[in-house]
Amino acid sequence: MGSQRFSHLAETLIASEIVRLGNLIKEKIKAGEHIYNYTIGDFDASLFPIPTALKNEIIQAYEEGYTTYPAPDGELELRKAIAYFIEKNEGLSFTSNEILVSNGGRPLIYAIYRCIVDKGDKVIYPVPSWNNNHYTHFTEGEHVLIQATKENNFMPTAEQIAPHIKGAALLALCSPLNPTGTVFGKRELEEICDLVIAENESRPEGSKKLFVLYDQIYWTLTFGDTVHYNPVSLRPKMKEYTVFVDGISKSFAATGVRVGWSLGPQELMAKMRAVNSHVGSWAPMAEQRAVAKFLLNDTAVSDYFQHFKEEVVYRLQNLYEGFLQLKKEGFSVDAISPQAAIYLTVQINLVGKTTAEGKKITQQSEVTEYILNEAKLAMVPFGSFGAEKESSWYRISVGCCKKEDIENVINNLRVALGKLQ
Repeated sequence: MGSQRFSHLAETLIASEIVRLGNLIKEKIKAGEHIYNYTIGDFDASLFPIPTALKNEIIQAYEEGYTTYPAPDGELELRKAIAYFIEKNEGLSFTSNEILVSNGGRPLIYAIYRCIVDKGDKVIYPVPSWNNNHYTHFTEGEHVLIQATKENNFMPTAEQIAPHIKGAALLALCSPLNPTGTVFGKRELEEICDLVIAENESRPEGSKKLFVLYDQIYWTLTFGDTVHYNPVSLRPKMKEYTVFVDGISKSFAATGVRVGWSLGPQELMAKMRAVNSHVGSWAPMAEQRAVAKFLLNDTAVSDYFQHFKEEVVYRLQNLYEGFLQLKKEGFSVDAISPQAAIYLTVQINLVGKTTAEGKKITQQSEVTEYILNEAKLAMVPFGSFGAEKESSWYRISVGCCKKEDIENVINNLRVALGKLQ
């Protein structure tokens, strides 16, 4: 008998490349190897615990019996707290009816795609970027890829987007960007907003509009002189066309607490709520109650951000300086100065080199394998984020990085690179 056939989506959906790489790393660790696993966009809770005040509020909420279904669009208390938090810290004004709560950002992104994209609709997104290729596949949209480059810190430009914007349904943007940890500059984002506004104003009244999905889940984690910009603050008209994805997952190292939110036009929030209600993607009641109280605790929020950001930037900066030192020593590596999020963008360009055993490295997957085997360092290649498979750029995530390991990581790389000819 032939193999069981499933839906076209099930048969064609590509599993997460990062999960696949993670399974390989787990096997190596299981076999006794010490691997510096900097692949996953998550946190080691022993290094980056959630805020104590938030943890205590969660415990209290469970003790008070908040274990029933929450409101389908999120508890009103939480939506009001989100509105307060966003206005205080980002200057954006949204009513509770313009906010939708879910169990993290993923269900919200899925709902955005489902509510905006029809089969055959153009979806514009940059590569590298996180999972836009999969969500476009879910909705059978037309993939319009913008190849971002090092020269623009891997952020897409208005000039690149402009030729594709006519008739598009969705422009998916993320800043700070996963996987690069880089951000939009003010002028660059303004130019993109002006494109979107002009395109929408050119469309007949009552026709489908071009929306911008603006994923800003890392917006609180900016470093040094880096400033986070958003479309609505720069161009108030963009409020009609922008849907934000946000939440506590990265801001408060709370990936497992599962509270995310979207901000956007009330009519779109209602449609997204309907989609989410059918898949049951509500954030747990107790966690909603806890986050509602925590977001109003200005002192606890401020204190946590200060310490958390210091810890993240220490790791990013020291790894960055380590890569620059290796580059100075003549090795074929590079890195982009960290701006935001928990990611460092690095380059390891070894194709064409020969190992000590006489094996020539002919493709990027062999570079990834060589660094994993010889330097015991696991990173995610940009090819796993929709970029060209032979891209020599990688994402390093520092959420599970111990400070004392950084010197060893750089030394391991130095030794591994030194074996090549």
